Amino acid sequence: MKKIHILVAALVLSFATSCKDQLDVKNPNQPTVSSANTESGIINFAQGAAYINGFKEIKTDLYDGVPGYFWSGAMGFHDLMGDIIGEEAANQFGNQIGAPDYVILDDGSKVVNPNAPNTQWALIRQVNVNSNQGSNPLFHEWWYMYSLNSQMNKVLALADQVSFTGDAKAKKATVQAWAYWWKGFAYSHIGSIYYAGIINNDANGTNNNYVTKEKLIEEANANLDKAASLLPAASADYTAIMSQLIPPFNQVGKGGVLTPDMWKRNINTLKARNLLVNTTVKTMTAAQWGQILTLATDGITATDNVFTGRSNQNGDFLSPTAGTVAAKATGDPSGGATYKISERLIQDFKTGDQRLANNFTQRATPWIGESSRGNAFNTRWALLDGGKKLAGVSTLSDRTPGATELYLAGSYEENELMKAEALINTGKIEDGLKSIDAVRKYQGAGLAAVAGTGLTLDQAKEELRRERRVGLAFRNLSFYDARRWGVIDDVSQGGGRKGAVVVDKAGKVSTNATINYNFLDYWDVPDNELKYNPAASGSAPTSNPKK
Repeated sequence: MKKIHILVAALVLSFATSCKDQLDVKNPNQPTVSSANTESGIINFAQGAAYINGFKEIKTDLYDGVPGYFWSGAMGFHDLMGDIIGEEAANQFGNQIGAPDYVILDDGSKVVNPNAPNTQWALIRQVNVNSNQGSNPLFHEWWYMYSLNSQMNKVLALADQVSFTGDAKAKKATVQAWAYWWKGFAYSHIGSIYYAGIINNDANGTNNNYVTKEKLIEEANANLDKAASLLPAASADYTAIMSQLIPPFNQVGKGGVLTPDMWKRNINTLKARNLLVNTTVKTMTAAQWGQILTLATDGITATDNVFTGRSNQNGDFLSPTAGTVAAKATGDPSGGATYKISERLIQDFKTGDQRLANNFTQRATPWIGESSRGNAFNTRWALLDGGKKLAGVSTLSDRTPGATELYLAGSYEENELMKAEALINTGKIEDGLKSIDAVRKYQGAGLAAVAGTGLTLDQAKEELRRERRVGLAFRNLSFYDARRWGVIDDVSQGGGRKGAVVVDKAGKVSTNATINYNFLDYWDVPDNELKYNPAASGSAPTSNPKK
């Protein structure tokens, strides 16, 4: 199987450049900046810049194999905070980053977070120090996404120096669109989780002008628009370039080469996400719902190819057994699965949902973790490897090499559910419910249609909430949703989750528990960056003022 062309080049973080001797890990047999001045060289460079620099380890002493690389580790934090999974292991404070402040059980007893400090807010302020290095949970997404952005800046600079064969204009535009797409992707991630960040479009170096998260999302969308404007018409030259940019083992299923029109729809879906997940439902205006609906209406369709990732035997991009959050949540919780399936995820499946039947099994007795590690992560459920093979039903995890399809950005289901939410919130309840039904049919849920059943606005919103939880499970959107819906807010401010299923440390199941998450909505800038790149005068605040 053809491997990804590995790129090892200059890293973006300021502190990394001060440790040059430790980072001299160039492989002379792989493409670097100096060898990327030919057509094949820049294609190899651009491929490695995305799949290796953006998503795999860069400096091994900062890597922790328990949570794993970007898609299993950094994205694992999202699913922990979104209550899709729990974690007993303390690596990178995974057992604390998703632990609620307290849980009130059915008998009225209050179980507080046993970790010290006892709130996620205090934890973040305590562990976000440079001396923690790779143990700082705030560090990893920042590292990966700025590495991705930095390397794409180099691709753009080099594209002007390369002589392309054939339709040179179309080929160059395709490479440039690739770079702007991934820059937009990177800024989307940074602006959707950090309170502030840096806009850096230089091929080398960085700056210390920190801007607000809102400015980062504006920059994300600007780069996505540049990508869309550069995409040439479909041609043999365009297809040839894209076939080389995307690793062959990713060009399976929905991961096939995107046509220019498909790519533009992928861009619209990501732009719709950027607006949706960074705006609380309470503050969303009719005009904003209209923007989301416009973008989603011209977003990813059921037949479009999208950007996906696959494992292979060598783990060139994803390890079959540990490359994704779902892979690391697969198996019995007592048998070595890093992540444990949340009771709240299972609770959100409707009775008779074939996706639940296909993907999960219930233990005879609950798994009870070490009580000093958390207060809400005990579970009766295990995620199955490969599912039960129910015909036409989606499978959440398959650790056979090449079997799992990881969505790197948007998907048809996400786009359709954004459309549904916009429709429901602008008075078109029935149309929104039809989109929810369409997603359930697409994934083989086997549920009766909800459109045409006379649901109220609140009932329709509940169908939407549940479907985003289960239909988009393991797609790294759960925390964004919990944030914008107010679930992560303190109970005193209308947040938390009531009527929750929780298993206590004795194995007793509560079905009407109250969970007070009280999580920080946007993370502070990692101290790993600020230590070596202090904010310039006039920069936006780098720490979330919420306390």
